[in-house]
Amino acid sequence: MKILFIHGFASSGAYKTAATLRSILRPCEVISLDVPIEPEEALKMLRSICERETPDLIVGLSLGGFWAQKLRGYRKILINPEFNISGYLRGWIGPVRYLSPRRDGAEIFFVTEDICKGYEIIQQSQFENITPEEVALTKGMFASGDTLVHCRDIFSAHYPGRAVDYPGEHLPTFPELKKYLVPLVESLEF
Repeated sequence: MKILFIHGFASSGAYKTAATLRSILRPCEVISLDVPIEPEEALKMLRSICERETPDLIVGLSLGGFWAQKLRGYRKILINPEFNISGYLRGWIGPVRYLSPRRDGAEIFFVTEDICKGYEIIQQSQFENITPEEVALTKGMFASGDTLVHCRDIFSAHYPGRAVDYPGEHLPTFPELKKYLVPLVESLEF
């Protein structure tokens, strides 16, 4: 099985969740690339990766869940997805340090009002054209102790009955992923 992991804000393809997925989902291939902060560039890159790699499953964490939700026609699990990303980013205007190493060696990036507006435009249409088939392809995992992102109700409004709760915080730990994500991936019944 081929899995595309999409990391969250201020992160990279080298984020620890990608390594955890590789460990707990052996022998699955886990693709995890550095996603650009610019929204149009990010969406174009992710769609291109999906066309080229044809993943069997997409796993998106936080901002990665926002992006995964936009990739129609693929099985996906959104972990604590942030659907109101433009509002969140407005609290970060200016230079931001990456939380994990990027392949290009960049250590900081800049959040601008133009970037926030770009996300806002995408947000306005993010739930358009969700068919019953798309609902059946999508699951959401939501941490009961998440203090950063609170989008479970939004998810459930568009993907009724597709949310799974787990005890934990915004960034899932190895044991949480093993206990709650692995059964979803193994069953692929979503």
